[in-house]
Amino acid sequence: MKRIYSFEPIEDRNAEVLILGSMPGRASLMAGQYYAHAQNAFWRIISELLHLDAGASYRMRVQALISARIALWDVLHSCSREGSLDSRIEPGTQTANDFPAFFRSHRKIARVFFNGATAEHVFRRQVLRGLNGVSASYARLPSTSPAYAAVSFADKLGAWRAILLDQRRRQLERRATH
Repeated sequence: MKRIYSFEPIEDRNAEVLILGSMPGRASLMAGQYYAHAQNAFWRIISELLHLDAGASYRMRVQALISARIALWDVLHSCSREGSLDSRIEPGTQTANDFPAFFRSHRKIARVFFNGATAEHVFRRQVLRGLNGVSASYARLPSTSPAYAAVSFADKLGAWRAILLDQRRRQLERRATH
């Protein structure tokens, strides 16, 4: 089985929120873009939350995340997997990204959100214990994957609004101090 590799993070030093997936699916890997599968709800949700044109280019969507102080990455750096489903990741082939280095260079990140159960499970099992001194809160959101159809788009969108709650408060605090 072929080893696959995730992408570099979408980030800048001012990021306050980190959204973590598990590993890009086949469509994303082929396109070289996060959440490229047409039926994945991630970019539809982000477009709604950030008031972005749903038809915006990938470059514009990436810039909108950065402007909103949201970083995006995957828990896994590499693994072996047939197809796109997380359930097909071969046990024992998972290598996590370098989160200690990431958090050292992104000290403003206070909240980490997992795009689904696999991202959360792998992070907690392989990464969390090595994050000495990182004081962030962690929460799982419903997966945006088309394979997770048990939750409606409206319910997913409602749950994903959590990524903006603290940010709005911090924006107001920053404005008040300037």
